[in-house]
Amino acid sequence: MSFIAIFFAGAFLCNAMPHLTAGLRGEVFPSPFSTPHGKGPSSPLVNFLWGMLNALIGLALLVHHPFAPGANVDSAALLVGVLVMGAFTSVHFGRVRREGLF
Repeated sequence: MSFIAIFFAGAFLCNAMPHLTAGLRGEVFPSPFSTPHGKGPSSPLVNFLWGMLNALIGLALLVHHPFAPGANVDSAALLVGVLVMGAFTSVHFGRVRREGLF
């Protein structure tokens, strides 16, 4: 069952990236703490902190469920976690940008 934890590790690590980069660049970006949630702008500091929390959760999951990279179920689970979160966030934030909410 560790592949489920590794899937979520991939999802959390993928979600950390846009929030960390927006925060480090000093740009506003939607977060769960914005109004409306996930659509309105959040400050760079909020995004940096949210990104760090996501990164720490993803890394903690990998520490508690280590795996050997390679052609195996755990590596596939990590990749699928990244792909699912990446596809979801790209569609979601693309829609938010088109609607001009931030």
